[in-house]
Amino acid sequence: MKACYIDLKKPVLVMLTAIFVNAGGYSQKADWSAGLFSFFDNAEFGESAVKTSQTMAGVMIIPEAGLTWDTIHRVNIGVNMMHEFGSSNAIDKFYATAYYAYNSKPFRFVMGAFPRNMAVEKYPRLFFQDSISYYRPNINGMFLEYRADQNYINVWLDWTGRQSHTVHEAFFVGITGRYNLGIINFQHFGYYFHYASRTDPIVHEALHDNALFLTSAGIDLSGRLFPGKLEASAGWVAGFERSRAGNTGWIGKNGFLLDMRAEYKFAGLYNTFFTGDGLMQFYNDHGNDLYWGDPVYNARTSDRADIYLDLIKSNKIKLELTYSLHFLEGRIYNEQMLKVWINLDGSMRKRL
Repeated sequence: MKACYIDLKKPVLVMLTAIFVNAGGYSQKADWSAGLFSFFDNAEFGESAVKTSQTMAGVMIIPEAGLTWDTIHRVNIGVNMMHEFGSSNAIDKFYATAYYAYNSKPFRFVMGAFPRNMAVEKYPRLFFQDSISYYRPNINGMFLEYRADQNYINVWLDWTGRQSHTVHEAFFVGITGRYNLGIINFQHFGYYFHYASRTDPIVHEALHDNALFLTSAGIDLSGRLFPGKLEASAGWVAGFERSRAGNTGWIGKNGFLLDMRAEYKFAGLYNTFFTGDGLMQFYNDHGNDLYWGDPVYNARTSDRADIYLDLIKSNKIKLELTYSLHFLEGRIYNEQMLKVWINLDGSMRKRL
């Protein structure tokens, strides 16, 4: 039997051609979406040893166009263009969006460069601080989920750094799950972050591994005690880190996380309390390059209370005002946030 060879010189072109040619025999829908996200986030931590004061503000324009066929396959292409307030540049950050999505219950699969909220929207700030959604809006990798009603488990990969002379090789691998038993639920969040050196660094750079997990049990009393939302959860935090070049071995970290949300009509309160070990062993060396979670978790105890108002909330527009109190290091800090989301979409039937 003769060996069969496949020409891989132009794999992207071959893949796209196959997708659109094979789609010709199926019912198809071409559609589009136009999104806008604007944020103003003023954090005041003037005397803190673990978090700095800063103001982050900008606006993102997020157009996408896509083709769906056979009701389960989808290809989307778009961009995310961000302008920071006060900048003289028309566009300060430009992110390409291009992905394939498969959605056939109970499975969902996405691969390419796709919006971050499609995969990790539910992760607590312990893992991803607010600014990640501002400056890292896309995941570059893949996402696979199995879902049955409100129960689910998913795995995902985000390749955040392609090694070069100026960029560290880095990627996340994560897993999330939830199981509901009436008003009781169990959740798990976790990721492993690999942070390697740059290409041919002048000074040797240690390779770091950073793993973080949260396993919790919660209760959802929404609609039972009063008409609004009422839920709480408590969980164990476990972190494992190492510097391979430093031969540190695995350094274990533990903590306890308690959160509660109460919401009625347009107003809500979300409180998060943490106590345990400081979770960021090498923060002074690598800062936010190695740790994407909120730096307050570098302290042994912290509490954050978000008081928020949904000033406008509809299918297409959401305007949210948040005032946060941070109880940290024996002091009280505050943060003010105003965010607006606008999502417009349209579709038209096409015959090819």
